[in-house]
Amino acid sequence: MGVRGRTALVTGGGNGLGRAIAVALSEAGARVVVTGRRKSSLDETVAELPGPGRAAVCDVADPDSVAALARELADEEISVLVNNAGIAGPVKPLVEVTPEEWDEVFAVNVRGMYLVCRAFLPAMVERGAGDVINIASVSGKRPLLRRTPYCASKMAVIGLTATLAGEVGPSGVAVNSLSPGPVEGERMARNFRLEAEHTGTSYAEAERAFTGRAALGRMVTEAEVAAAVLAMLRMPGLCAADIDLSAGMVAR
Repeated sequence: MGVRGRTALVTGGGNGLGRAIAVALSEAGARVVVTGRRKSSLDETVAELPGPGRAAVCDVADPDSVAALARELADEEISVLVNNAGIAGPVKPLVEVTPEEWDEVFAVNVRGMYLVCRAFLPAMVERGAGDVINIASVSGKRPLLRRTPYCASKMAVIGLTATLAGEVGPSGVAVNSLSPGPVEGERMARNFRLEAEHTGTSYAEAERAFTGRAALGRMVTEAEVAAAVLAMLRMPGLCAADIDLSAGMVAR
């Protein structure tokens, strides 16, 4: 179906990867609705959109907040849903992770995705068309030391995607996931700082430990991930797929 003329909802759209995806969708001709927890950040994203946009505050981990979002957007025909909202979680061995830290990661990364899909999929199914792209991670498919909650949550996203695609695909709704490798930006900078502190190495060494695992020897960029989202939306036969965008990290 492509992108032009459609309305897309991007969760976690107030900054970073979500903002990059929102801008790319807008440049491609979509009307974009961004949601997140901070109104000021969402407004900044909308201000950057070259086309029409809308900001709506929502905590995706809160069922009442998601229900309120669905009511607020009842006048929008959401036909593209990009589930991008997520948190990195702790950087420490599993035995040092608290139950509260574990639950917070799954509340945002998995429960939030379930709640948003639950709220917006019925209208897509009724119309017989729509696209859902869930942002997963290569970390959900290979070991990443001291990141167990995050890795487990992203593996859950991949499982959610495959099963949900089977449920709604017959109605004409395509569900896929995109698994980026480490993405340049503040989140990875924060992870490298914490990893260096935990291992007693330097920031540069912690960064090289990641980039050295990729065939291209680097991280991917927010712009590259956004471009991949657009490419997936322009592939009408794509369904129940998980696409790697990792600079070759999975291949090695």
